[in-house]
Amino acid sequence: MQVQTVSYTAKDAAETLTRSLHETGFAILEDHPISSEQVQSIYDNWGAFFASEAKHEFLRDMEKQDGYFPFRSENAKGVDLKDLKEFYHVFPWGRVPPELEVETRKLYNDLVILGLTLLKWLDSTIPSDVHDILSEPLDEMMQGSQQSLLRILHYPPIQQDAELGAIRAAAHEDINLITLLVAGSEPGLQAQDKAGKWHDISCDPGMITINNGDMLAMASNNYFPSTPHRVVNPDGKNNNSRYSIPMFLHPRPEVMLNNVLSAEGYLLNRLKEIGLK
Repeated sequence: MQVQTVSYTAKDAAETLTRSLHETGFAILEDHPISSEQVQSIYDNWGAFFASEAKHEFLRDMEKQDGYFPFRSENAKGVDLKDLKEFYHVFPWGRVPPELEVETRKLYNDLVILGLTLLKWLDSTIPSDVHDILSEPLDEMMQGSQQSLLRILHYPPIQQDAELGAIRAAAHEDINLITLLVAGSEPGLQAQDKAGKWHDISCDPGMITINNGDMLAMASNNYFPSTPHRVVNPDGKNNNSRYSIPMFLHPRPEVMLNNVLSAEGYLLNRLKEIGLK
């Protein structure tokens, strides 16, 4: 599984990104505009939020899907055991704790801008027959969207009484077009190749992992596959909290992914399957 590392500033960045996402569903982006200092500050400040009782004042809104989701709120599709994580959902219209508002909104906006650039790269380099089956160009699917989701994840240290077989994030595919995953504070992310073998994905500081979601796979007739991935539990000597921040880029609700299914219809179905609806 040859996941390519793509320099954001390289002349062939668009072609390399497209090739890696086509062949593996994943790519690693370096030399991008999101600074390591910006990311570390977010991890530190949200870490303090997750350690406080104030988080319960922002309990999730099950209809709107924003706010704080307590430990073991979500399961992967087809998996009965809940993931060993807690998280917070940030939408452009949603709630953010006041002390975290400014830097969280900045990161949200920075990642959306970066994501739109990457989608334009894909639009410019995919084969013409793939481009022709899209209901509209990928970056245009995002125009005016209020559905993109920034998720701040906290995976606490694994407790001795954790349910047998439960892991930080069971194998799953993302729902959206593409995901921009800011490097996690600890290792643990793995992706599965076509033969079913699992591979570690780098979490070096300064890296952003890019991966395809189901909506992109559907819209491109699987030219861009939605690759299963998971977050495994740490070993005993490295049993630390892990933080990560994925930005899930979602198209407008009315965007047609194929001849019969809209982005909104697909999203609602998947939220039910993972226990969030």
